[in-house]
This record gives sequence, structure tokens and C-alpha cells, in this order.
Amino acid sequence: MGYQPLGTLLPRAGWSIYKLVLLAAKRATEIADGQPPLIDLFLGHNKKATTIALDEVAAGKVELKEVAEAREAQEKAKGKKKEKE
Repeated sequence: MGYQPLGTLLPRAGWSIYKLVLLAAKRATEIADGQPPLIDLFLGHNKKATTIALDEVAAGKVELKEVAEAREAQEKAKGKKKEKE
């Protein structure tokens, strides 16, 4: 992947650019320290850790804990709503 539009990245960071930067920086540090990428990379890739981290955020592999919890709560509420019907 190349350039990631903010509209793709911001929902995964609670619509906060500040939180997005922190999320990507933390994940990039993990990758630089040896954690394997969560997305498929082609053989001989030369992407930097920050680019890989942003690609992971865009792919939905990494998101803020509070965003994930809010999404799960919404899914549970929808499930309960369907059960009542």
C-alpha cells in the first residue's frame, strides 16, 4: 500500500490525529523491535516500520482499545435488539 488517506485511518483512532500518531508510533516501535507485521508483505519489501504500522491501521489490524471496546458494545447492542424483534 502507499499513501493512506486520513478518512481511513482516523476512525481507528477515535477521530483524533494525536491518538493516531501515538498509535502508529507505538506499533512502529514494536515492529522495529522485532514484532512481525500483521499484514502480508511481499518478498524483498523495503517499507519502513512507520509505513507498515499505518498500513496495519488502515487494514483494521490495529486500533485503539477504546475504539475496539466501543465497536464491540455497539455490536452487542445490535445483537440484543435483533433478539427482541
